[in-house]
Amino acid sequence: MIQAFGLTSNPRKDLPPAVDDVSFDARAGHVTALLGAAGAGKTTALRLMLELQQGRGITYFRGRPLHRIAHPSREVGVLLGDVPGHPARTVRGHLRMLCAAAGVPVRRADEVLEVVGLVSLRDERLGTLSRGMDRRLGLACALLPDPHTLVLDDPADGLSVRETRWLHSMLRAHATQGGTVLLTVADPKEAARNADRVVTLEQGRLVADQDAAEFARTRLRPRVAVRSPYAARLAALLAKEARAAQRSVEVVREGGNRLSVYGSTCADIGEAAFRHGILVHQLADEVGDMGPGAGDVPRTGSTAEAPRLGEAKVGQPDAGQIVQTRDEPHATGQDRHAEVGQVLQRRDDASAAGGNGQADAGQVPAARDDSTLAGGDRYADVSQAPQTRDGSRAAARDRDADAVQDPWAPDVMHWAGSDRLSEAVVHAPTALPVRPRPESAAPVPAQNSRPAEARSADPLSPLPPPISVRPAPSPLRPLRYEIRRAAGIGTGFLVAGAVLLASALTAVLTARIGHTPQARLLAAWPWELPLPPAALGAGLLGALAFGDEFRHPALAADRGTVPRRLGLLVAKLLVATATALTLAILTVGCDAEVLYVVYGRELTEVPGDWPALGASWTGLVVGCAWAGVLAAGVFRSTTAGLAAVLAVPVVVVPLVQKALAGSSVRTAAGFPLRLRETLLLQWPFGGERYLSAVARVIAQPVGGAMTLSLTALLCAYVLTTLRSRVR
Repeated sequence: MIQAFGLTSNPRKDLPPAVDDVSFDARAGHVTALLGAAGAGKTTALRLMLELQQGRGITYFRGRPLHRIAHPSREVGVLLGDVPGHPARTVRGHLRMLCAAAGVPVRRADEVLEVVGLVSLRDERLGTLSRGMDRRLGLACALLPDPHTLVLDDPADGLSVRETRWLHSMLRAHATQGGTVLLTVADPKEAARNADRVVTLEQGRLVADQDAAEFARTRLRPRVAVRSPYAARLAALLAKEARAAQRSVEVVREGGNRLSVYGSTCADIGEAAFRHGILVHQLADEVGDMGPGAGDVPRTGSTAEAPRLGEAKVGQPDAGQIVQTRDEPHATGQDRHAEVGQVLQRRDDASAAGGNGQADAGQVPAARDDSTLAGGDRYADVSQAPQTRDGSRAAARDRDADAVQDPWAPDVMHWAGSDRLSEAVVHAPTALPVRPRPESAAPVPAQNSRPAEARSADPLSPLPPPISVRPAPSPLRPLRYEIRRAAGIGTGFLVAGAVLLASALTAVLTARIGHTPQARLLAAWPWELPLPPAALGAGLLGALAFGDEFRHPALAADRGTVPRRLGLLVAKLLVATATALTLAILTVGCDAEVLYVVYGRELTEVPGDWPALGASWTGLVVGCAWAGVLAAGVFRSTTAGLAAVLAVPVVVVPLVQKALAGSSVRTAAGFPLRLRETLLLQWPFGGERYLSAVARVIAQPVGGAMTLSLTALLCAYVLTTLRSRVR
């Protein structure tokens, strides 16, 4: 169940807020449509609910705000716009990568592909999918962690009639199995046809919250569309016969040869036209939108303007009447929440006294208005709620609901005020509606043990709580996620191939020119280049590790920005290290082989100090890869990551050389001996020698510059991460 309270977006300059004080709820087992024309605030309301946009208000998903849910993707499946994936990734590879992020088995990807009908397209690239297939993939991504709630922004936009029918059947199946579905629509007929409840927004304000049947009765008026070259004569004839028969029939001249007849049928109009010999070109039943913004809502089957209603006949209800959604206090400006904003009714005194401040676990919050009560609350008894998909899934979700400790915590406050909430607004229910348990399961204990008197004494704020944009949680399996992300596209393999080719050519040309040491020759690093091709390639692959995340934010589909967590960073550094080591070894091997083929064995002899040279070479390549990862993570750009790699030899190394230049009074001679004396222990396998070798590498200008750069980038990354958490 979704409960939204006081959603208000931050205004921009002198413009009013896109969403102003919107409160509604979407029940489990129901499809709820958020209806409104373009610019009504539907998408902004969803973004406020999902904490993707700053503002005010609070939204509960089965009794918990989104930032209190450990793994939001397992509770709420989100589809906002197109699928945010790399266009070169395959459909199946994209879903498998998201499986690692959500912590679900990889076989779940094949299951949802079968559910949404994309099995035959599992090897297609994301960039080649049509609009309909992209919508199917987006729904598959939302269903991947098997969430209880689906939140979709205009999911049928751009789809054909057949694809739209399939989409709504999928959403209906999810609701029938006990899930909650909230979607935005722009066509009122589509909302009445596919939703159980319709919440109407106009200019950022809630104007109606009705059952689908009540919505269709009050806003959608059936009519008969007539086209005839004798439209004026037919209109007069129909009006005359209606007066003679004392029937409530309204005839509206739409312009040209078109009529809209309210209160009659195609059969009656056709018989009247036949009796009087009037030619009719069209005679069809239509549904007209008579609600707010009707002229802005696209219609199907008619391009005529909104009906110009004449004087209503005796006994006919007012044609302009839409629905009464606000009571007298709201109309006078004293309370903007008297009817629409009223969320949950207070328990009666008998329950408060007999239950010690706790409602029955099976009790569901009462309906918000009398019309819902009169129409029959389908959730008055939890036993009438749709059954869950299976017992194990229901038990798991019930355990999640039981783990909540007082969701109405002090930091997530409710509020009141003379200009915001009326006295009718009451406190939260003490027992949250959950899906029915299997009969063998234990009863659900009430979570909120505070008495009603204590809750009523809580301090109240005049405004709803602020909404802060929080980053998405890191992947549950970050290493597996990063491996699938890096291996899922061909960019890494293309970069590695280009590096090997460039390195081999550079080594051959450098050997032909001469005057280059053998160690630099094997690494394809002439004096004229700031970095060898292998180091540049490793830095580029490291920069892509975070740059692709921000360019194609697959992890941010359900919560805020791309996460910059330490767990994800460690996974990216490990994968970048393995990639850099592989690239360094392959580069030296390929260069040696090419030099042997071209010039013979003379240039491929192993140097005597190969351990130190190997350590320096490995440190250089791995350091460039780490610099690319950290810089791209801090600056959110692949270009910035590659620039940070190039800045090491171009900017930092000259600064270090300048700092070390000049006469020195003391040197570091005898450093290994003093290091052994300081540690007072003999390291196994000569460990102190390796430590001294590392110290010598760092003491070099390039090594020292790389160490300084990595230290600065790591500190910047940690500070950025901590600042996002504080926010």
